[in-house]
Amino acid sequence: MKTIGLRDGLAFDEDRPHAVPVHADAAGRVLRFTLRAGQHLKEHASPGSPVYLLVIEGEGLFAGGDGMEQRLGPGFLAILDPGEAHSVRALDGDLVVVAILHGEPTARPGAVPGTMTS
Repeated sequence: MKTIGLRDGLAFDEDRPHAVPVHADAAGRVLRFTLRAGQHLKEHASPGSPVYLLVIEGEGLFAGGDGMEQRLGPGFLAILDPGEAHSVRALDGDLVVVAILHGEPTARPGAVPGTMTS
């Protein structure tokens, strides 16, 4: 068994959301996103995998394919279908979110390091 501390070594970028791959193998990948208050992950989608977003710390507004924002805090899980557009915005404080995806990561043309690459 392997264990990973999802709160260990948290790092934030003052200019944009910060992304760190926590684990990746052929079965899937886990990414941790840290956002300062007011930062957001622009709407995007992961066509090849469902996306599971688990809030570890803070509160944010999460929008799925219907565009309706929901306020989620620690312990909440957002479940998105493959290809479903989604976005995240940190509210008044720091936000830590873990994204879990199926399958190996694929390179996307124009992907920007430190942004959500689901």
